[in-house]
Amino acid sequence: MTSTLLWESLLVLIVNIPFGYWRINVRKFSLQWVLAVHIPVPFIIALRLFTSIGFAWYTYVFMVGAFFIGQRIGGKLRPFMERKCKQDTSCLFMDLMRCL
Repeated sequence: MTSTLLWESLLVLIVNIPFGYWRINVRKFSLQWVLAVHIPVPFIIALRLFTSIGFAWYTYVFMVGAFFIGQRIGGKLRPFMERKCKQDTSCLFMDLMRCL
């Protein structure tokens, strides 16, 4: 159970990195900002429903923490990508492809 929770938390963190990258490039509390924060939520709910971790109270610490850390990492990647690749888009995947 514990290893499943850690793997799923890691998956939530990875999924949220591109959304954090998108979020940091738009005006705060705009429609795009709200979408960047909330689009991953149904994925996380589906992950909880279709796996063994469920909705126990102790899982929220890991999942919510992974959610916000993933958003934060994505936001921190933005200035790095601007300096390194001179890109000015909101899409992490496109910026990575243009840098390579």
